[in-house]
Amino acid sequence: MESTTPILTPLVLLLLFSLAKGLHNPKCDAAYQHDHDGSTLQVFHVFSPCSPFRPSKPMSWEESVLQLQAKDQARMQYLSNLVARRSIVPIASGRQITQSPTYIVRAKFGTPAQTLLLAMDTSNDAAWVPCTACVGCSTTTPFAPPKSTTFKKVGCGASQCKQVRNPTCDGSACAFNFTYGTSSVAASLVQDTVTLATDPVPAYTFGCIQKATGSSLPPQGLLGLGRGPLSLLAQTQKLYQSTFSYCLPSFKTLNFSDQVYPSFKNPRRSSLYYVNLVAIRVGPENCGYSTGGSSIQPYTGAGTVFDSGTVFTRLVEPAYTAVRNEFRRRVSVHKKLTVTSLGGFDTCYTVPIVAPTITFMFSGMNVTLPPDNILIHSTAGSVTCLAMAPAPDNVNSVLNVIANMQQQNHRVLFDVPNSRLGVARELCT
Repeated sequence: MESTTPILTPLVLLLLFSLAKGLHNPKCDAAYQHDHDGSTLQVFHVFSPCSPFRPSKPMSWEESVLQLQAKDQARMQYLSNLVARRSIVPIASGRQITQSPTYIVRAKFGTPAQTLLLAMDTSNDAAWVPCTACVGCSTTTPFAPPKSTTFKKVGCGASQCKQVRNPTCDGSACAFNFTYGTSSVAASLVQDTVTLATDPVPAYTFGCIQKATGSSLPPQGLLGLGRGPLSLLAQTQKLYQSTFSYCLPSFKTLNFSDQVYPSFKNPRRSSLYYVNLVAIRVGPENCGYSTGGSSIQPYTGAGTVFDSGTVFTRLVEPAYTAVRNEFRRRVSVHKKLTVTSLGGFDTCYTVPIVAPTITFMFSGMNVTLPPDNILIHSTAGSVTCLAMAPAPDNVNSVLNVIANMQQQNHRVLFDVPNSRLGVARELCT
C-alpha cells in the first residue's frame, strides 16, 4: 500500500470550525487578520461563528439538517448538470433552492490588497468575485478594480478568453456568461494579484461579475479548485505543483491509515475529481453490492466524484438501497427497532444504536468510515440518522458523490500531475 506521507503539499487548506464565540472574539480576529506561515490557507465553515455568512437567527438541529439537505439537492442537480453540460434551474417544494457554499476561504485581491471571503469549490475552475457597480450582487463589500494599481482586463484575443465557457467580446475586453445554481451571471475576464495565505500570485485570471440574477451566488465570490485551465491549480502550477490538500474536522478523534488511489479525468467533465468506486461494504462483510454501472463512463459523465460542496454522500440506485437495507439489518440484528425518517433521510432511529462501519472499495484501495462519519445526531441525542441519501432521480447523469461529512477527519490530497487522490488518517483541528 502506497502512503501519501512523502508527498509534499505546498498549498494546505485547514478548517477552523466553531472554535470561537463570535465575530469579535479574539480567536476570530486572529484567524481573519493573521494567516498561517508559508502556504497554509485558513478555511471556515459557513456556519462557524467566525463566518459572516452564517444564519442570522439560531436554528434547531432539525432545521439545520433539513436546510443542509435541501442545499445538497440543489448541489446534486448542479453537479449533474455540469456533467451533462446543461443549464437547469433547480426547483423544489415550490421555491428556489440556493447553491450556498459549505466552506469559505480568505483571499486578498489587488494592490493594495482588498480582502474577500470566497466559497471553496472543488467542482469549479475559474475564480469569480462581484465587482463594484455589479447589478444584482448582494455583497456590500465588492472588489473595487479602480483602487488596484495591478488590475487589468483580459483582451478578446488572449488565450484565457478561449478557456472560459460562452466567451463574448465587450469592445476589446473578454466577457463571459455562466450559471451557478439558480443564478445567471455576466462577468468580465480580468487579471490582478491574488494573495493566498502569504503567497502573492501576480496576474491571476478571474471573473469580475458585472450582473447577476438569482439567489445562489456566494456573497463575495468563489475560488475554483477544479482541474481546468483557469483553476487555482492550473494558474499556480509553478508555485504549488498542481497539488493541494484539505482537512475537515469533526469533534471526535478518528484513527485511520494512509491510503492513495488513482484519480481520473473524465472528458465529459474534466474539472471534477473522479475515482473508480467498485463496491460498497457495510460492516465486516461485503453487503453484496457491486457498483457495476456506476464506474466511470467518459461519454455520459457517470461515475463517482469527491466534492467539497456537498455535505451528505449521495449514491445512485440501486447502490443506496443496498447500503441502506444492509445498514438497517445490521442495526436491528439483535433487537427489532423502528425506523423513522427526517426530511430526505429515510433511516433514522429514536433510540441509541450500534452502527456498523461502511467501506468504500475503490480500485486497489478501501476507505472505511466509522459511525462518526456516517451518522448525524440531534443535539439532545434523541434522533440518529444515516447521513447518506439517494441521488435525485431527476438528474441528467448517474453520479455518486463522496461528500464533505464523509471526508471529515481525513486529509484529502489532490495530486493532479500524478493523477492521484490520497486519503490520510488525521485528526483535523
